Amino acid sequence: MKKIALVIVALILVSCNKQEVLLPQIDRTIVEKVDDLSPIYIFFKVEGKDTIADLNRKNAISSTNFIFNIDKRLPLKLVIPEVMKVQAKKASSMHSNKESENFYSYSDITKKSLAFVPFTNVTYKLERPNYGVQIYFTKEDKILVFDSFSNKNTEVKKEDLFKYLLAIPSDKPNKYVFCHDIKSNYEKFIKNNVFINELKVQIPKMNLTNEEFIY
Repeated sequence: MKKIALVIVALILVSCNKQEVLLPQIDRTIVEKVDDLSPIYIFFKVEGKDTIADLNRKNAISSTNFIFNIDKRLPLKLVIPEVMKVQAKKASSMHSNKESENFYSYSDITKKSLAFVPFTNVTYKLERPNYGVQIYFTKEDKILVFDSFSNKNTEVKKEDLFKYLLAIPSDKPNKYVFCHDIKSNYEKFIKNNVFINELKVQIPKMNLTNEEFIY
């Protein structure tokens, strides 16, 4: 199987047709290496006045780890439906491997290398949640937190978010639900995913859900 240890700066060239993917650029690494992989590409394409998310999964082997190489210029509303299609296809395959994982790729601009953020267990919903403490990442790079106790959205800084979540009153453990503005671009989405992965390390598993909402 394939093994990866690539050094790049935000650009992947697909030699068969010279298409390119401009990757999101972030200043840290969550996962630095993935073995036994299949690349999935979602290209930025323009037809007339329309922007298109052009999916290429020709070399995908369902038993391997999937690496999603997605152009940072694409709007999230086009990206997530394509990601959901690939997730569903992989899960329903007779060759699927329960131990295989899914990752988004990006460029670590500090190390000047390819890096990955996992999303294997995430289930995306194209709707607003009706439960939990809702942590909403806006297209303006703000974080709004909604909870049933205050019954309002409160803007919270990233550096204060964990402490704020712990302080929300409740008669039972809160479920924290991560939500994304469907009008955001893919690069912002990945930056927020890196932040979410770092935040989840601090939060007990009983307070987390595998669902993420895009609306």
